[in-house]
Amino acid sequence: MSDTSEQTLTLALSTGEVKIRLRADLAPKHVEQITTLVGQGFYDGLTFHRVIDGFMAQGGCPNGTGMGGADDHIPAEFSGESHQRGVCSMARSQDPDSASSQFFICLDDASFLDRQYSVWGEVISGMDAVDALPKGEPPASPGLIEKASVSG
Repeated sequence: MSDTSEQTLTLALSTGEVKIRLRADLAPKHVEQITTLVGQGFYDGLTFHRVIDGFMAQGGCPNGTGMGGADDHIPAEFSGESHQRGVCSMARSQDPDSASSQFFICLDDASFLDRQYSVWGEVISGMDAVDALPKGEPPASPGLIEKASVSG
């Protein structure tokens, strides 16, 4: 396994570039899953299928509906890290250990989610591109992850 202590996830979105510091210190299994999926090109071409103004932008579903995911499910890695603007966390079903590929980026304070979802990163630049994603559940014309890459 590679050292994930200083890795950055770059998302080239249809609205601009976003850089996310990966937080393997909080959720090492989730960071490993994301970096593996990025390496496979999994996220390239996927949409943000659920964007709620003042709350969050959710993407990473291979079929764009919010019902799909990768083959592997990751055990919960809940932490005390608060869900604030720019925090990235894994989406899941009612089962805490059901996260696979879907994630969300908080657009505002979402601290009511604390200790219920696995925080794996934080936006370090490009939050304006996240804010610019088309809103809706799903948006009429969803924002796109054109290319995802990991460096560091």
